[in-house]
Amino acid sequence: MFADRVTIFVRGGDGGNGCLSFRREKYAPRGGPNGGDGGDGGDVIIRAEEGLTNLAHLSHQRHWKAERGDHGQGSNCFGKRGEPLTITVPAGTIIRDRDRGHVLRDLKNHGDQVVVAKGGRGGHGNTFFKSSVNRAPRQHESGFPGEERWIVLELKVIADVGLIGLPNAGKSTLLSRISRAHPEIADYPFTTKYPNLGTVLVDSEHAFVVADIPGLIEGAHTGLGLGHEFLRHVERTGLLVHLVEAMPVDGSDPVRNYEMIRKELEQYSQALAERPELVVVTKMDLTDAEEARDRLAREIGRDVLSISAVTGRGVPQLLRAIQEKLKDRPEEEETPEPTRITLPPAPASPSIPDPESDPEPAADSVSSASE
Repeated sequence: MFADRVTIFVRGGDGGNGCLSFRREKYAPRGGPNGGDGGDGGDVIIRAEEGLTNLAHLSHQRHWKAERGDHGQGSNCFGKRGEPLTITVPAGTIIRDRDRGHVLRDLKNHGDQVVVAKGGRGGHGNTFFKSSVNRAPRQHESGFPGEERWIVLELKVIADVGLIGLPNAGKSTLLSRISRAHPEIADYPFTTKYPNLGTVLVDSEHAFVVADIPGLIEGAHTGLGLGHEFLRHVERTGLLVHLVEAMPVDGSDPVRNYEMIRKELEQYSQALAERPELVVVTKMDLTDAEEARDRLAREIGRDVLSISAVTGRGVPQLLRAIQEKLKDRPEEEETPEPTRITLPPAPASPSIPDPESDPEPAADSVSSASE
């Protein structure tokens, strides 16, 4: 199963309650307050981990909650902080607040992480409220609730090269030829349902990652044919390799097919349309393929490469051309990280906690004695 978009609910752990307690010993009958603070709740953290390729492992669990902090106890014992909850995702995952719509973080690299729901602060025990005028305070706080929100995790495949084109243009066949990837290949359109990644080793010092993007159709920029789901995976690629079938089985015109895909890219994103591109005519082992390639080159007014992924013709030349293009690629500018918006917890007034939820007082302490 492949999943590249998941919506989940996250909640930080609640803070533990502060303790109401007084020291009572044989020779210290009025020893004063000794109620400890509650522990802070654990945070919910999302971290990009190496080895993950999609979000399928999150699709079966909708609610995620970190551990709450322990309650404070007598003898000035503070509660233990709740353990944080870490959710792992693949690099390239964008995290959005579902209700507000803003980006919390773009986890581009392995090891990037962000706190999406902060744990609540632990409540103060009555020791905290001791003063020169209030020597026997009976105030204490309940723990504060943790942050909670619905978030959308959206994966955009990170690759150096993106293979684009109409369905059945030969993208999966080319990927299987130049890498060890094993995408599904068949003689019918829409064989590829989700992006496939493959690493291409040019030589001992050079390699690049290629993404086989599912076939685009006319109207993809409006979402037709899952266009948005496919197009967003092209956004992170540094180079587009546009595959055009020399002799389409449906009898369509290769020139119009090329122009149609270019139009979809422009209407989806002008920045994407301006990405460096190599135009490649595929299936050159077919009859009249040479004539179709020459016509396409004349019509679009640029150099066109030609390959046959089945026989291997033109594939080495294509790899060299890709490597040259990648060498000339400018360094990506660092984009500032979005500011994480912290939801303030609701104010909690000092109160006596529910006896069912409070810890038992320590053996050497009593909670009902007076000074």
